[in-house]
Amino acid sequence: MSYHVNKKGYYGQFGGAFIPEMLYPNIEELQQKYLSIMAEPEFKAEFEQLLKDYVGRPTPLYFAKRFSKKYNTKIYFKREDLCHTGAHKVNNTIGQILMAKRLGKTRIIAETGAGQHGVATATVCALAGLECIVYMGEIDIARQAPNVARMKMLGAEVRPATSGSRTLKDATNEAIRDWINNPEDTHYIIGSAVGPHPYPDMVSRFQSVVSEEIKWQLNAAEGTENPDYVVACVGGGSNAAGAYYHFLDDERVGLIAVEAAGKGVETGESAATSILGKEGIIHGSKTLLMQTKDGQITEPYSISAGLDYPGVGPMHAHLYTSKRAEFIPVTDDEAMTAGLTLSQLEGIIPAIETAHAFAIFENKTFKPNDIIVVCLSGRGDKDLNTYIDYFKL
Repeated sequence: MSYHVNKKGYYGQFGGAFIPEMLYPNIEELQQKYLSIMAEPEFKAEFEQLLKDYVGRPTPLYFAKRFSKKYNTKIYFKREDLCHTGAHKVNNTIGQILMAKRLGKTRIIAETGAGQHGVATATVCALAGLECIVYMGEIDIARQAPNVARMKMLGAEVRPATSGSRTLKDATNEAIRDWINNPEDTHYIIGSAVGPHPYPDMVSRFQSVVSEEIKWQLNAAEGTENPDYVVACVGGGSNAAGAYYHFLDDERVGLIAVEAAGKGVETGESAATSILGKEGIIHGSKTLLMQTKDGQITEPYSISAGLDYPGVGPMHAHLYTSKRAEFIPVTDDEAMTAGLTLSQLEGIIPAIETAHAFAIFENKTFKPNDIIVVCLSGRGDKDLNTYIDYFKL
């Protein structure tokens, strides 16, 4: 059994492209061309050169001595927080901007929650000299002010989404509306492993550089390419998709996906999609989705702006239902405490999204010789105000 996408764009029963007619030409063009473009030697060389010289790859695989000692196991951090712009998001935006140029697109749109994808998109648009419009929920604009300022400095226009919960879901709705109205000249850079096929696969492939590096870096450090576990936080799921990619079909490697439980899975204020979700369609793909009995999308909640999405990418929906990955919900309080622990033990302030992944060590016991790689997906600068308010710093 393979956990990768099949020819029809599905992971098991999840995926596909459920799109309005106006978008068929765009999606069809992408479906037909993305793999051949990515395979072009020129494309590969340009992508790899930018990852090296602009993004700063490879990112370190860091053995966290004090963190490992505290939890009595071997814990490595894959340091995506050290990428240019402060998170893994830029791996994908570099790939997609090169794709957009080869498709002859001159205008770029994106959606963002925590703002890291918006910043990464604005960054590559500045690099390529293309127009950039980023949709962001009104609530997220307020709680992620530093990232909004960055996007504007980079020349992007930030458009607020004022409907619904005014967060990531609504920003995505606005971006899709824009794309329907401007299909000719516009490429939509989706930041997560969500959306209609081929986006989940394309984003995962661009992010797969993360697991590719883990394999040779771990081999150098431990004499084995395979960790016992790979741990990542999951909202839509791009950092997890990248960290898991080269291990998906090797069941010797345990995959752990950490979701935002918000104030608790059963409180009605949560974003633990796998546990609370049922099969449904959102933003062009069939996946697990938080919804009412009559199919209305329920509002997710998380203290982290990047994890409060009511769905999860189709790859992750398949990993959950097939039991290939273990999904663990983590509350706001657990995540915030883990963020502080990590800061004070290792001198690394993580993004609150990322802090969720580190919270599992309080409740899950590993063997002393287990090798665990945690995807440290982003740095915490953007979340300092939330940390300050929470801990009364």
